[in-house]
Amino acid sequence: MSENGLQGEVVVIGGGAKNLGGLLSRTFAADWAKIVVHYHGETTAPDAEKTVQAVRDAGSEAIAVQGDLTKVADVQRLFDTAVDTFGGVDVAVNTTGMVLRKPILDTSEDEFDRMFAINAKAGYFFIQESGRRLNDGGKIISLGTSLLAAFTDGYSTYAGGKAPLEHFTRAAAKEFADRGISVNVVAPGPMDTPFFYPQETPERVEFHKSQAMHGQLTNIEDIVPIIRHLATDGWWFTGQTLFANGGYTTR
Repeated sequence: MSENGLQGEVVVIGGGAKNLGGLLSRTFAADWAKIVVHYHGETTAPDAEKTVQAVRDAGSEAIAVQGDLTKVADVQRLFDTAVDTFGGVDVAVNTTGMVLRKPILDTSEDEFDRMFAINAKAGYFFIQESGRRLNDGGKIISLGTSLLAAFTDGYSTYAGGKAPLEHFTRAAAKEFADRGISVNVVAPGPMDTPFFYPQETPERVEFHKSQAMHGQLTNIEDIVPIIRHLATDGWWFTGQTLFANGGYTTR
């Protein structure tokens, strides 16, 4: 292990039950980290149980914690449980989010409120509670989107809801710097997960693929090493948004 490895460290993963979060949980477990697997509700409880078991099968420790991260009390309880169970937190990764592709003229107030609650409010208070509870030298990583740098239609509430993460991250990076805590955003291109396809037509899926190297969507397997680097040897990155998208877009 390197000086900045994960062995024995405690990692809280928002949305850690499946997809990118699940792969992160299993990858960090292979580094002998202790994993706190957050999941939202009963529909993802079986995934959380499988991921916890996979971590334990890898020889590490894990617990699952249910919570609605749009509720500050649930965010606080997530970190309380991590500290009570493992004695502290070293790395906090928030992979949660919600995608909506809808024209501005068709978007309801309820849809707007829901999108900003999940993508902005939850992200803010996850960073806040991480800053309160992480050990010195900790790392905070949020999942953004490469649509922040795209000039496109339909994603006003999704990209708009994710955009504040950059500002939250920059402020937190300055405010937590005296404790050696780094704070960053990883912004993948459209990812090849079940969250993406319901929003798009087959023709638009092919267009998104055509904009990146090798004509493919972003794979979660390509994002995990970037997040792992930020959580270990990449600690010198802070206040940054890293666009990881195979050339899908840049700025």
